Amino acid sequence: MNPLTPYLSPTEAPLRADVDAWRGLTVLEFGTDWCGHCRAAQAPVAQTLTQQPEWQHLKVEDGPGRALGRSFRVKLWPTLVLLQDGQEVGRLLRPTAAAEVAAALKAVQRV
Repeated sequence: MNPLTPYLSPTEAPLRADVDAWRGLTVLEFGTDWCGHCRAAQAPVAQTLTQQPEWQHLKVEDGPGRALGRSFRVKLWPTLVLLQDGQEVGRLLRPTAAAEVAAALKAVQRV
């Protein structure tokens, strides 16, 4: 995964019904390309996810009126919503270190 991968635009974002039907482990990352917190989180998230190939990672641009972000009640950026078989099993707000991201992923995998 390239840390410079842009966020999917609202027109490219999946529908909530599609997300709910996904199988496996997924990190949904909500944020924007211009957000300072989002930019700061890119390296720790990328570093961790390159070592966790079982996790699918999808970056979704968020903002007012964006249906997917609202359905997950996203209020801060970046928000990483951790899904297992389409169901939320964890959440991480504004991660700043790879160890923090790794711990969150590991905790979810034990559930």
